[in-house]
Amino acid sequence: MSTLKGFYGVLKSYDRYLRFLFLTGVTKFSKVSVFSELNHLDDLTLDPCYADLCGITQEELERDFCLVIDNILEETGRNREEYMENLRQYYNGYRFSKKPLKVYNPFGLLNHFKKNGDFEPYWYETGTPSFLVKLITEQKINIVNLSNMQIRHEDFRKYDVENMKAEPVLYQSGYLTITDYDDNRNRYTLDFPNIEVRSSLTTSLLQQYLQVPDDRSRALIFRLPDSLEDGDIEGAIEAIRQYMAGVPYDIIKETENYYETAVFLMFKMFGLNCRSELRIADGRIDTLVETKNFVYCFEFKIDKTADEALAQIDTKEYMLPWTGSGKKMFKVGVNFDSEKRNIGDWKYAAVLPE
Repeated sequence: MSTLKGFYGVLKSYDRYLRFLFLTGVTKFSKVSVFSELNHLDDLTLDPCYADLCGITQEELERDFCLVIDNILEETGRNREEYMENLRQYYNGYRFSKKPLKVYNPFGLLNHFKKNGDFEPYWYETGTPSFLVKLITEQKINIVNLSNMQIRHEDFRKYDVENMKAEPVLYQSGYLTITDYDDNRNRYTLDFPNIEVRSSLTTSLLQQYLQVPDDRSRALIFRLPDSLEDGDIEGAIEAIRQYMAGVPYDIIKETENYYETAVFLMFKMFGLNCRSELRIADGRIDTLVETKNFVYCFEFKIDKTADEALAQIDTKEYMLPWTGSGKKMFKVGVNFDSEKRNIGDWKYAAVLPE
């Protein structure tokens, strides 16, 4: 901190020569006097005038990169509409103000073009966020809430170097971004910005949370998402069972929330549309997964029965909001056995689309 303070002090002493100075990568800490040497610094973090300063807008993408996009489409034979949608899902999503303007990550996007259209986590691979994973773990942040984190405007100003809070640091570092703003409550909703960050960060969290060897993780890479995309619930459950079999016995916590979080991270790791602890009119769904053609409603129990889990789905009418969606729906009851430290029994029931 003393190094930063000295740096800012030198800048301030030369302010008569400065007309404009822009600093990036700056986090403001409240209990240290780092910024006292540069007390006229304006924080642009949530300023709507600069919401598109550090990213590439959709308009800029289509206007300034049309030639490189055309070349990639010609060489790869991809469909333009599908390709543009994949670009948006993989590298877009960053929002830096109350204004609903989203921008692309320039580093990821430009490297994607440089690599002739390969979709890879270029920005994430520049550094593993071991500090953030440790911070989330130490503060016992509910991992399933990373997809729908609610914070107030004043929470963005809480940067205490001795007692860091995970929420503003996750936003400042780019692992979460603004997805919604409630003007009446002055409340922001944070979520993963795109597939690149969501899949990569949840993979790191899953490795920290379950400590499964890489060879078992690789075995899950295609089987779980492919099974859910194909409506193969038996294949999906077997993939989860095999993965859980590799978790060291001494780190397993015999709680329903532990297993729910583990399964949630597996789903998120593959970019699946997954929501946990989803509130509806008559209760809270443990985990809901939607694919192109299917909806899966998971209810988890520990040391009970799969029948009890299915009965709860029916009693609370968890599937009712998705009736009429045109998708085939699955009710899935899963019971974890604390002695086996894995799935005990499970059952499912299919609900045909109306």
